[in-house]
Amino acid sequence: MSMNRLVGETYSKRLFVFWIPLFLFVFVLLFPFFWMLITSIKTDAELYNRRISPFLVRDPTLDHWKLLFNDTLFVQWAWNTLWVACASTGISLFAGVLGGYALSRLVFPGSTIFSIWIFITYLVPPALLFIPLTGVMSFLGLHDSRLSLVFSYPTFLVPFCIWLLIGYFQTIPKELEECARIDGATRIQAMVKIVFPLAIPGILSAGIFAFTLSWNEFLYALVFLSSPENKTVPVGVTGELVLGDVFFWGPLMAGALFGSVPIAIIYSFFVEHYVSGMTGAVKG
Repeated sequence: MSMNRLVGETYSKRLFVFWIPLFLFVFVLLFPFFWMLITSIKTDAELYNRRISPFLVRDPTLDHWKLLFNDTLFVQWAWNTLWVACASTGISLFAGVLGGYALSRLVFPGSTIFSIWIFITYLVPPALLFIPLTGVMSFLGLHDSRLSLVFSYPTFLVPFCIWLLIGYFQTIPKELEECARIDGATRIQAMVKIVFPLAIPGILSAGIFAFTLSWNEFLYALVFLSSPENKTVPVGVTGELVLGDVFFWGPLMAGALFGSVPIAIIYSFFVEHYVSGMTGAVKG
């Protein structure tokens, strides 16, 4: 009797401490995707009829999806977003890996203060940075060009990548490099062949974070881009499907759904490396 009671208490404890919070977390996490999906396949009559439950779809339709892909430049916006995100992520990772390694391994005067200032730079709001960057991009002749985003996004991506990778590189024992140096390897060889392979989870974490920020960034894309064919998904969807006070909710939700799915897919493939990389960086 006591054993059954103990098992029942353990089950009840796990139910209230683990399963119910987990269910609520998953529900809150997936509800926006569910809402975007059902809104994008509803007819306009259902969308604006308050007598119909907003959680039900009576007559599903793909008209909003057809309007999004046929009557707008959504495919071009998606390509622009992918191109800008990949280019800015590559630049930020290259600078972040080299900067993080140097600040975590090399000892030189002011290295600690320099690391702190890099992190403080990341904390500067983009709403303040875009003001001087606008003049810089106009001087370089990059206004209304995708290159303006490629050159401006690293201003907030590089500091975070460096800060994250500093902590992760510090978790890798220096003795591994010292052994390689004793065996005749140069510092660059030890860095490329020993440290970088061990730091792949941290590098992937920084890359996923940088790619996500680049994909979802709105302010710089809104300020620097004006031509419809050069816009990214966040700016294109909100700019072309919102006319004054008229919101085309069906195409808007379809665009938001297709704009967020790639990020979710990327996270699903690299979630283990992402978690381990973030954990190692925090410990470092």
